[in-house]
Amino acid sequence: MQIACAQVAPVVGDAEGNRRLAREALRAAIEAGARIVVLPELVTSGYVFESAEEARGLAISVEELADWAEEAARAEAVIVGGFAELGEDGAVYNSAAVFGPDGLLAVYRKTHLWDREKLSFEPGAEAPPVLETPFGRIGVAVCYDLYFPELTRGLALAGADLIALPANLPLFPRPEGERPVEIALAQATAHVNKVWVAVCDRAGPERGVEWTGASCIVDPDGWLAAGPVDGYGEGILHADCDLALAREKAWGERNDVRKDLRPELYASPRPASDPSRIASSSERGASRSPASSAP
Repeated sequence: MQIACAQVAPVVGDAEGNRRLAREALRAAIEAGARIVVLPELVTSGYVFESAEEARGLAISVEELADWAEEAARAEAVIVGGFAELGEDGAVYNSAAVFGPDGLLAVYRKTHLWDREKLSFEPGAEAPPVLETPFGRIGVAVCYDLYFPELTRGLALAGADLIALPANLPLFPRPEGERPVEIALAQATAHVNKVWVAVCDRAGPERGVEWTGASCIVDPDGWLAAGPVDGYGEGILHADCDLALAREKAWGERNDVRKDLRPELYASPRPASDPSRIASSSERGASRSPASSAP
């Protein structure tokens, strides 16, 4: 089974052009063999809004993503993509929609909003979903959510084989020769949870903002199965994946990602001021070796 991430370049405000761009990318990925396709965050609208009013004007209902539903049904595929959602409650959300062969599976509203997103969107109030699909269990998150290990661990514990993550990752300086830290973060997330991770970033400058282009597909050992795109520009990544590999959580004979968890110790950590955790000055001095007493 093949996963694809379509790193395309939507244009802010060009709703019709972005719709064509997304559908063309879906068709290209599916025709090349993909059965799970991930599109970028806010691919329907673009990202760098001048105002909350502009974001609202570009927001749509999930019913307006009928072409995604048609592509998923036609190819018996699963599609995950980001869009500016106008909710039934009148609020605007940074959301991801998931379509399967039989229609809409879920809409997830981004929990952790980045920077100026807070001026245009309401944060989601529900935990991200894990969805049963013909290919395995898919957990969904959006961009900055990846920075919160509590969220991705939660998806893994809920049974996700794959975490699919539409993203728009602004470009930050990095040392020469280094990969984007976002790719390292995706690898770490996959490794510590023993799940597949598919991050779909975007390309193309937009109102003075450059993008990282950090799309990648990572296996449950934390190694890159695909990515980054050549030159970090536009392109579609493909990787052959067996999602069932994510259900083996053992590191070896004595260690297991799930069985070794000790949540009773994580929930209420004692503060550093807890007297039981601080040795007296005399105890610290007595335990110091001569080498450790140097300034």
